[in-house]
Amino acid sequence: MALIVYGGSISPFVRKVRVMLAEKGVEYKLDQVSPFAPPPEFLAISPLKRIPVLRDTDIPGDNNTLPDSSIICDYLEHKFPKPALYPADPFERARALWYEEYADSVMAQNIGRGLFFERIVKKMMRGQPDEDVCQKTLTQELPPLFDHLEKEVAGKEYLAGGMFSIADISVGTMIVNMVHSGEAIDHRRWPKFGAYIDRVHARPSFKAMIDEETPLITRFRAA
Repeated sequence: MALIVYGGSISPFVRKVRVMLAEKGVEYKLDQVSPFAPPPEFLAISPLKRIPVLRDTDIPGDNNTLPDSSIICDYLEHKFPKPALYPADPFERARALWYEEYADSVMAQNIGRGLFFERIVKKMMRGQPDEDVCQKTLTQELPPLFDHLEKEVAGKEYLAGGMFSIADISVGTMIVNMVHSGEAIDHRRWPKFGAYIDRVHARPSFKAMIDEETPLITRFRAA
């Protein structure tokens, strides 16, 4: 197997890489690694102790790993250029990268820490969620982000370059973790953004990930 992805499947960043690979039709092996209890050999290839890490065994020697989902996705785009998942136009490509950063930073911080960590990760660690944190996230932190994205998707099928791209993968994967946390986009308040997320999550690449992850998530949400 030429490619190995190290990381937990319910991580939005691991899912981002896996959706990229699925869209390109590239085979790979997923090696499940928990960021909370990683083995020593994983720490040796992940300087920041984060998932995912990609290993490309086509490259000889031991120096054949890449950490960070954004770096990995850029590498995959160059190694497997068809179908393209980054716009060819320089400005639109830059816009796609901006949306990726928006998702990886502010969306990840609020959805990850404010919902997914509280309702899923804490239960995995036999803790109790702090619903005050969740409600603050839902009522104060996320609405301005969704207001912005509602405007950004207006009149467009996808976010950048008139095509499904890394921008949509990055935003879509964060909303999967919101759904896993028991929440959903309010289509009455954000109809355009809600319809956009429905389109993204209906793609076979996303649907396969969601279907794979849901039984595990359901078990922990019921705990």
